[in-house]
Amino acid sequence: MIKLKLTKIGDSLGTTFPQEIMEKLNWQEGDTLYVNETTEGIELTSCGSEFEAVMEASQEITHRYHNALRELAN
Repeated sequence: MIKLKLTKIGDSLGTTFPQEIMEKLNWQEGDTLYVNETTEGIELTSCGSEFEAVMEASQEITHRYHNALRELAN
């Protein structure tokens, strides 16, 4: 288990990741990280532009077919 400490950065809080974690996960400075809430807790991922494209398409479809999806949910 790796322990991270939150520190004040301006008006926010942040943390740093050890180099070994950065290398293992292939994270680079400037990467975007995504926080997902799961039943197990919090999941932190860095997904490429493919993930963002899929999420944008999902949001567009959800918006376009909002009424149909609401009816299907009932």
